Amino acid sequence: MAKQISEAAHSAKNKIKMTPGDRVLNLSFYLFITIFSVICLIPFVLVVSSSLTQEQALTANGYRLWPSEFSLDAYRLVMVSADIPQAYLVTIFITIAGTFLSMLFTCAVAYAMSVKNFKSRSVVALFIYFTMLFNGGLVATYLLITKTLALQNTIWVLLFPSICNAWNILLMRNFFNGIPDSLAESAKIDGANDIVILFKIIIPISLPGIATIGLFYALSYWNEWYKCLLYIDSNHSQYYTLQYLIQRILRQVNYAANQPAEAVGLNSISLPTYAYRMATIVVSTGPIILLYPFLQKYFVQGLTVGAVKG
Repeated sequence: MAKQISEAAHSAKNKIKMTPGDRVLNLSFYLFITIFSVICLIPFVLVVSSSLTQEQALTANGYRLWPSEFSLDAYRLVMVSADIPQAYLVTIFITIAGTFLSMLFTCAVAYAMSVKNFKSRSVVALFIYFTMLFNGGLVATYLLITKTLALQNTIWVLLFPSICNAWNILLMRNFFNGIPDSLAESAKIDGANDIVILFKIIIPISLPGIATIGLFYALSYWNEWYKCLLYIDSNHSQYYTLQYLIQRILRQVNYAANQPAEAVGLNSISLPTYAYRMATIVVSTGPIILLYPFLQKYFVQGLTVGAVKG
C-alpha cells in the first residue's frame, strides 16, 4: 500500500510541468542564494588567509583571499603556550558536560510547564520570566558564587551558574506545547509516568528543538571567558578556558609589539600581531564551526521553535 502511494505521488509530481517563467524564477532564486552564500563565506576565507600570511606582507598589502607570503608564525605563537592543550580540554569538557546538563534541566522544566494538568505551571513560568527582567546584579551574584556556593577557583564555576537559561526554557516549552496531548495521554493509559513520557516519547520527537537550543548552549559554553575573569585566579590557571587564555596571550603580544624590540628581547623581530588575531579566531571558532554540518538538518527545522503558540 505504501509503495502504491509513493508511486502515485511520484507520478503526480512528474505530471506537474514547469513553465519557462517558473524555471527563470527558480534559477534566479538559486543564483541569489549562491551569491549570498559566497558573500557570507568571503570574510571567513579572509580570516584564514590572513592568519597564514607574513606580518610584513599583511601590513604592506592588506587582507587578501590568498596569502601573498605564506607563514605559520601566527599559529606557532598561538601554540607556544603550554597551557593551550589544557585550555582546550577545559573548554571541550564544559561544552559537552554543560550542554548535556543544560538540556537535561531545560527539557525537564519546559515539559513540566507544558503539562496541562500541572496547576502551578503559570506560577513557574512567571518566576522564570521574572528572571529575564530583573536580576540581583554583579555584586550579589559574585557573593553568592564565591561565599555561599564556594565555587571560586573550581571548574564547576564554569558550569553551574549557566546551567539554565530562562529564554531557552520558554522556547522549549513552546516547542513541547506543539506536540499533541494525545501522545502523552495514551502513554499514561498504558501506565507510563511523566519521566517515561518525557524520555521515551517527547524528547525523541523533539530533536529539531533540542538540536537548536543545544547549539545555543554549546556556543555559550564554548565562548566562555567572563567567568574565568571573575572567579578564577592566576594561581589556578589550569581551569582557564581557551577563549580566556587566548585573550590573555593576545594582550601580552600587543604589549610586546608596542615596546622597543631590545626591551622585550626580540632583537627587532616583528611579532605577527594582526596575523595572530586572525589565527586565534580560526583556532577558537574552527571546532564549533565543524560541528554545525552535523546539526544542520535539525537546526533548520528548529528555527521555528519560537513560533509555536502555547
